[in-house]
Amino acid sequence: MTSLILVSGFEPFGGERINPSWEVARALDGEVIEGFAVKAIRAPVNCVRVAARVNDAVERFRPRAFLGLGQAGGRAAISLERVAINLFQNRNGGHLDTRDDARTLIDGAPDAYFARLPLHAILKALRRHRIPASISLTAGAYACNAAMYAALHALRRKPDVAAGFIHLPYDAAQAARRPASPSMSLEVMERAVRLAIATIAGETAAQGGRGRRAPT
Repeated sequence: MTSLILVSGFEPFGGERINPSWEVARALDGEVIEGFAVKAIRAPVNCVRVAARVNDAVERFRPRAFLGLGQAGGRAAISLERVAINLFQNRNGGHLDTRDDARTLIDGAPDAYFARLPLHAILKALRRHRIPASISLTAGAYACNAAMYAALHALRRKPDVAAGFIHLPYDAAQAARRPASPSMSLEVMERAVRLAIATIAGETAAQGGRGRRAPT
């Protein structure tokens, strides 16, 4: 019997033709990984709109797990995000608009949520397969953070549902225009996300009905 994992990726932005987060999510859509059937959704690069998109998808599909994916150009490794904050800041032409103070994403909601993913187990699996990876303390204050926060908030009354976010580096083709920027092939990123999903599935099965794990 399969369960559903909701995997979100973003549309291209900042003049890019692709966004590796959506390319990976789209490639995995429909796959069954260790009993988790992948349902991919494409999200807009806008804090308010992505929060609404994620919330609607969680309500519609009632997933057993949620994994958000996003692009973090300049990072050299797969980044497993630990914390999402209840703030967002607009962007102007791809850059943070310093005239606009950060605002609350969801009024009356907690200041932050910890990821509900087996972060250290995922990290170990990725490193075992020689995929560069690290745990990150911040998902930023833009659309990626908004997607992660919205998912955790939407699932706040379902503590047994795993949820979190992974940042991906530039794809190698993107980095060709930025010789100083690190990159990773889409094939390696797809393998990394498959490993992450398999680890989440194994942890979910092991947890059974015992409730939410402590943040890791």
